[in-house]
Amino acid sequence: MRNITIPLLLLSNPLAAIKVPEPKLPLPPRVYVCHRTPQPIIVDGIPGEASWQKADWTEPFVDIEGSTAPKPRFATRVKMLWNDEYFYFAAELEEPDVWATLTARDSIIYRDNDFEIFVDPDGDTHLYGELEINALNTVWDLLLVKPYRDGGPAIHSWDIQGLRTAVHVDGTLNDPKEKDRGWSIEVAIPWDVLKECVPGKKPLPSTGDQWRVNFSRVEYSVEVKNGKYAKAVNPSTGKPHPEANWVWSPQGLINMHYPEMWGYVQFSANPVGTTKDEFRVNTEERVKWALRKIYYRERAYLAEHGSFSDNLEALKLDTDQDLRISGWSFPPLLQKTDSQFEAVYSGPFGSSWHIRQDGLVWK
Repeated sequence: MRNITIPLLLLSNPLAAIKVPEPKLPLPPRVYVCHRTPQPIIVDGIPGEASWQKADWTEPFVDIEGSTAPKPRFATRVKMLWNDEYFYFAAELEEPDVWATLTARDSIIYRDNDFEIFVDPDGDTHLYGELEINALNTVWDLLLVKPYRDGGPAIHSWDIQGLRTAVHVDGTLNDPKEKDRGWSIEVAIPWDVLKECVPGKKPLPSTGDQWRVNFSRVEYSVEVKNGKYAKAVNPSTGKPHPEANWVWSPQGLINMHYPEMWGYVQFSANPVGTTKDEFRVNTEERVKWALRKIYYRERAYLAEHGSFSDNLEALKLDTDQDLRISGWSFPPLLQKTDSQFEAVYSGPFGSSWHIRQDGLVWK
């Protein structure tokens, strides 16, 4: 009977077959205030305009798992700007061996060393964009309806119409005979495309709006074979060494598709360099994080038992430390069927926050 029962459970709820590990990092992620640029940006891979010079760099990238993992071998950092047409990004990647092989758009770019941008405008973890780029300026852009852990799918046919990208190599691309200093990238993503993911298709951000954004750098160890770069092979396995994953805001596990772990980018209408806007902490993010903890435990319970639970103790949550939030209902309302659950916090002035089995969080 055991060989029959398990497939039936998985068929009744496909999410039961997908493991959702819980990140081993606390909130908050990293934050950045993105200012307007009063001048046009020439997208040539060199962030040399006065606006770029005035914009702050992010913190240096760290390993995707956080401080418990080794520090990245090479430095990476990013700047951001915006105007009425574009969301701009500039990245600098230290790299002694700049190489790339993929030339066709929408190739699986992370098979090369690459730089990646992830943007979730409303922070609900659904309907977000991903852009990957290599040192040949080849791009892969895709739209995620949901994270893979929640059933996806990824829409690979999605193109960022009007996208502008450029790469500058400080050295010589694909030439092992000399050591390079690195490569830099500029990207301009039109708001007309990003608004697809914004509630109400709002055309532009307003001052104080906060989006979830993260960046990733995939880095392989290389060796030289027949005068060309090749991925370094582990002699004990005969296969290339696993890639390193370096990010702006650490994920707490090796998976970029946990949008709740991405950084916060707060938009300011003040021209870059004119003011020093402070990042505003949104206290309701604590409520969303408490709901996310319920989601992680519900998905673990589903994987083990084939159904969800409406009992917080059964989910092994420390209710005082994990779930009690001043000014919000306690305990949160938890309802379930075998194939669905919903957890709800009620707060001031009739407000509420919800989460469900596929990770969607909404107000």
